[in-house]
Amino acid sequence: MNEEHPLSRTRLLLKDQGMQRLSDAKVVVLGLGGVGGSCAEALVRSGVGHLVLVDHDVVSPSNLNRQVIATWDTVGQRKTEAALARFSSLSKTCRLEAHDVFLLGETIPQAIPLDADYVIDCIDTVTAKLEVAVFCETHNIPLISSMGAGNKLDPSQFVFCDIYETTVCPLAKVMRRELRKRGVASLEVLYSLEPARTPWKEAIQEQEEVQGRRTPPGSVAFVPPVAGLYLAGFVVRRLLGV
Repeated sequence: MNEEHPLSRTRLLLKDQGMQRLSDAKVVVLGLGGVGGSCAEALVRSGVGHLVLVDHDVVSPSNLNRQVIATWDTVGQRKTEAALARFSSLSKTCRLEAHDVFLLGETIPQAIPLDADYVIDCIDTVTAKLEVAVFCETHNIPLISSMGAGNKLDPSQFVFCDIYETTVCPLAKVMRRELRKRGVASLEVLYSLEPARTPWKEAIQEQEEVQGRRTPPGSVAFVPPVAGLYLAGFVVRRLLGV
């Protein structure tokens, strides 16, 4: 591998053995939004050999402030389609596989292969997150789950821990309660110690009047992508055994 190879700088740190481990790995990224898109891109750039991408949404203008797959050229495209185009332009060796499905009990088996080396949950639907956690525990598939990244301004507050050690995060609170009901004993998560900030009420009212639906959490360019990079780094280190 010469110094002009796309992964030559990575090889300086990981050596040939580490590069081979990543090349042999199959990683599943669930959700291609602000967290998942950045996570998936970092895995592609790190040399992961097989990436399974799962999402069931369309790129919208409101994604432009934080999602790597969102540009004015991709607005209106399926997120899986936009991700495949972007990531294939970054790597000629990564095998990219996409599933444009909404994660439910019956669709999870087709989206998550049983031989996956790691699953990264970057979705924001509680029901789907719970189904994924139960599925992965049942089939002994390593899983890391992202908790809430919305209504935050401080990316330095992200930490890794077990779900039952989390505090502050409203999403984590619901997950703790529901996972206990389902008998899930442990789940590794990334969550923020920063208390959720209250979105601007006038803007919420304005958006809900125009859109006719509930306004999602506020988000900024420098928080969800950082969570995605944290998750990618976590999984790469696990795959390397460091």
